[in-house]
Amino acid sequence: MAPYETDDSTDAGERDELRSGRRRAARYIVPVTVVGVAAATIGLVPALADSGDPNLPKITAQQLLDKVAKSDVEQLSGTVKISTDLGLPDLGGLESSMLSGATKSGDGSSADPTGKLTELASGSHTLRVAADGPDKQKVSLLENAAEYSLIHNGKDVWGYDSQSNEVYHATTSADTSKSDETRATPKGLTDEALKSVDDTTSVTVDGTEHVAGRDAYKLLIKPKQSGTTVGTISIAVDAKTGLPLKFTLTPASGGAAVVDVGFTQLSLAKPAASTFDFKVPKGAKVTTEDSAEKAVPAPKHSTGSGPSDKGDKSLNKGGEDPTILGKGWNSIAVFETGGQGIPTGGSSSGGGDLGGFLSSLGDQVKGSFGSGTVYSTRLINALVTDDGKVYVGAVTKSALVKAADAAK
Repeated sequence: MAPYETDDSTDAGERDELRSGRRRAARYIVPVTVVGVAAATIGLVPALADSGDPNLPKITAQQLLDKVAKSDVEQLSGTVKISTDLGLPDLGGLESSMLSGATKSGDGSSADPTGKLTELASGSHTLRVAADGPDKQKVSLLENAAEYSLIHNGKDVWGYDSQSNEVYHATTSADTSKSDETRATPKGLTDEALKSVDDTTSVTVDGTEHVAGRDAYKLLIKPKQSGTTVGTISIAVDAKTGLPLKFTLTPASGGAAVVDVGFTQLSLAKPAASTFDFKVPKGAKVTTEDSAEKAVPAPKHSTGSGPSDKGDKSLNKGGEDPTILGKGWNSIAVFETGGQGIPTGGSSSGGGDLGGFLSSLGDQVKGSFGSGTVYSTRLINALVTDDGKVYVGAVTKSALVKAADAAK
């Protein structure tokens, strides 16, 4: 691991402290999750900053990391705004229909968080959040004329969609709720980013700011490697409590943030116990899921907020876990589907209009690996080869082709 970059010189002893601080920061988490998808998606928000920067004592990156590590905030309530701009292609309303369809499919419920909260993957949204320790959390998604709420109270998880008057109920073990806490709000994304920092990364303190009426330091994370689509990650850390208040990921291509997370209003007072109570409304349709693991799966959501270094060069053969090629911010996950890639309209394998449509959304590429299609966003890019391999990473199109050629 490389030392965090600060305004001060860093010797070997300080480097050990830096590593230790990062590990502690990864262990200390704020239990603000509402399990599963909710926990992953709360953290996608632009925080509205107050005017003027606070005059705070000078602090090094290590000291700020220690402050995050020691943060013990477990009770809060407030408002969060979510903005996500991946730069997905315009599908003429198809994207909205697909998200809506994912919300309720088959005999499922529109109150099922697995589908409902996928809506947070694009656009801007407003959430009300509350937490009282690891066993009580609530997230409410405010919509035009309706509200969706997800409540975790002890072993019970309730989802309620007021528009359809449908209720979803699942139970979860203590172990499950604790594991999901790591993906909570700006704090969870911060922990994940800090765990990924290595010698491919620069970490510095970049001034101060006001967030949700509170004084905060700005922690700046930058990849040192070329070829990644990640530009910078900026984290506002509450000067008093060490609680991350804002998380912003800007792509290397510039422009608006891909992921913006932050509080617009925040209270650290204990929420009323009634906040986490839920009674099934009269006439509501109730769907029950007995398996907590199936009902509220750990999300595979990625913001590209940190590198991974596993270095296994062998491709997986249909396993659930991908093979990781490369290191740091240039890491690429490889999936072996065991089948064919996206068929084109004119391919011998058929595909017709659908194949042609899918191919039109990407760029056709060729290399020693063969041929395939690259599907691009402002952050995550994916190469689907004609022989069924999928290369995904927060890297450029040329980096994906190079990785596919090397793996071949």
